[in-house]
Order: sequence, then structure tokens, then C-alpha cells
Amino acid sequence: MRYTSLVAAFLSTLTMLAAAPSQAADLTITVTGVASANGQVLVALYNSAETYQKKAFRVAGAPAVAGAITIEIKDLPPGDYAYSLFHDANGNGKMDSNLIGIPTEDYAFSNNAMGKFGPPDYEAARFTLPAAGATTSVNLR
Repeated sequence: MRYTSLVAAFLSTLTMLAAAPSQAADLTITVTGVASANGQVLVALYNSAETYQKKAFRVAGAPAVAGAITIEIKDLPPGDYAYSLFHDANGNGKMDSNLIGIPTEDYAFSNNAMGKFGPPDYEAARFTLPAAGATTSVNLR
């Protein structure tokens, strides 16, 4: 009796897991305005206002191609996100800036958001990623 109850519970759990929808969404970002094929384009994806511009939830990148490139970030939980990206043309892995802190490499934020005297706030860059996934586009500046 005990064995059949265990098997039944196991089979019931397997059935529920098999029927449960996948909660992984893919984000595809089309980046336009890539000035050259030097280096790579790097993306930092943030999942909250508290971590925005401080600690990325996920990072991705792709070799630069003059004109436009596509970067995919797979298997994300549906929800609210924002991203920042830049063209690391010299391949040093960081955003370069001049002596007063103004970026010298091209960059962009989700929603093509722009800040005043710095990056835009999270709310300006925030977008919702549905379970079905999404495609966005930004233009480097």
C-alpha cells in the first residue's frame, strides 16, 4: 500500500512538471550604429532599480560588426529589466571615458533612454520581458 502511494505521488509530480509551462524567455537586442568591426559590443542586463548600473543580473556580448549586430540573452525569467551596452572598440573590457568622465566609446540604454548628466534612471530604461520573449532595438550614440 505504501509503495503504490509513493509511485502515485511520483507520477503525479512528473505529470505536473511536464504540464508546467517553461518560464524561460529570450531577449534579442538589435544594436544599430556600430561604428566599426573593432572589438565587441557588451551588454549588462539589470533586473531591479536597486542593482541598476551596480550589479548586472546577466551579461552578454558579441563581436562588433560595422552597422548592426544582434545579441541574444537566453533563458531569462519573465519580468522587468533594463540594460546598458557599449561598443568596446579597443577590446579592454571596460567603458573608456575622458578626464572629466564623459564616455569616449559609443553606448546605449534600453528604450534608447537618455539621462541628463549621466545614465538614465531605471524607470526610463525599464521594459517588461514577457514569457514569450521579446526583441528590442537600440542605437549606439
